Amino acid sequence: MSEKPFANFREFWPYYVREHSHPMCRAFHFVGSTLVLAVLVASIWYGPWLLLAAPVVGYGFAWFSHFTIERNRPATFKYPLWSLIADWKMWFLMLIGRMQPEVARANELAGSGARVAAGD
Repeated sequence: MSEKPFANFREFWPYYVREHSHPMCRAFHFVGSTLVLAVLVASIWYGPWLLLAAPVVGYGFAWFSHFTIERNRPATFKYPLWSLIADWKMWFLMLIGRMQPEVARANELAGSGARVAAGD
């Protein structure tokens, strides 16, 4: 079943959250994103060549968690920019301990039949 693409980030966010429904998947994303920040800081001291490691570290942890834990296709393959923004939103919400309400809300929206998924 093919659906219309998301019109905006507000529509995309609940889809993204449900694609990261397993807490371990979110934990892997959090670790990968945190390591990206560490690489950015380390590149100040060790040189800009280290920046080449940032996407490998970030996407490596994230994609590993999708393929082995969630067993789904990373949203970044279809929605790269919105996925990047959503990943940092998720990272921040996890940092301040506010991600679980977002998961509950996304699941409620899905249960109510609200349009929150697109594509495959």
